[in-house]
Amino acid sequence: MNDIAVLVNLRARRGSEGMGGLVQRFLPRARVALTRSLDEARAWISDTLRPNPPSLLLAGGGDGTITGLLNELRTAGVALPAIGVLPMGTGNAWARVTGAPRPAEALKQIAAVGERLPPLRPFALVRVEGKVAPFAGTGWDAEMIQDFKNQLAASGPLRSTQAGLRGYLGAMFTRTVPRHVFGEGNPMVSVYNLGDPALTVDARGSVQPVPHGDKGALLYRGPAGVAGAATTPEWGFGFKAFPFAQAVPHRLSVRVYGAGVMEATRNMFRLWRGEHPMPHMHDWFVQRLRMDFDREVPFQMGGDVIGMRRSLEFDLAEESVQLVDWRQLSRMVRT
Repeated sequence: MNDIAVLVNLRARRGSEGMGGLVQRFLPRARVALTRSLDEARAWISDTLRPNPPSLLLAGGGDGTITGLLNELRTAGVALPAIGVLPMGTGNAWARVTGAPRPAEALKQIAAVGERLPPLRPFALVRVEGKVAPFAGTGWDAEMIQDFKNQLAASGPLRSTQAGLRGYLGAMFTRTVPRHVFGEGNPMVSVYNLGDPALTVDARGSVQPVPHGDKGALLYRGPAGVAGAATTPEWGFGFKAFPFAQAVPHRLSVRVYGAGVMEATRNMFRLWRGEHPMPHMHDWFVQRLRMDFDREVPFQMGGDVIGMRRSLEFDLAEESVQLVDWRQLSRMVRT
């Protein structure tokens, strides 16, 4: 395929200058950008992609890289191309969900399909404050991301030992959990449905209407350790934070987990596997929803911490994105 662009975030965990050589080897006619900052990526999009949008954009980085790229394309007025996620980040939620292989193998597979587009899988998007992401939320997840980054920054020469899943768990147990054990506990949240009648999932996993869940209804008022919305099941590392994310087309999957941090820690592996039902877990499928908190809470989109918020509105974006279905492509290339 002639019309391929490739962006690699050199600041991602596995980003490196060597990726340029790999791309040149497998996709010699691709337009390539090796970037170290959002400004560099923005300039490349404006100068190279906006005049001649690609049919396929391969993006090397983590979920934050992909989320940032989607929003920069939207801001520049570039129609979202098909996107192939190359797993070079830390959590790699979208890469895992789409079955992305190692970058070298991914480039080899793309080269093997020649002039054709690879098989694609559509994903809806969560929209908050005018930006889109595969998932967004508040609470412990956002705190853990910031604690993990702070821990990395303080690690110096030991930085590599604090990366990946080990680093996330270390930050959780040494920073996030103790802060809540000795802190003021979960904030309180009020959750309002702002769209068509809300749906939920029963103990057997069947989708059901929410009684009195019409537009404007108060769906929940209570404690919230984690509260957010997603269109994809994972947060990264295989953590199925939204196991029902694609159960209802054209709806966001919204969850509020109201247990305290000690109960959450005891149930960590059940939560990780996305087991259902779970005590204090609340699920809805909505088009649009507002969360009002009784104090400011940390907020993240696509794995990047945005800041503190007291109120948030989540809705289903009008646009969706087509991601390379690496599992299907792998089967196609083998046959």
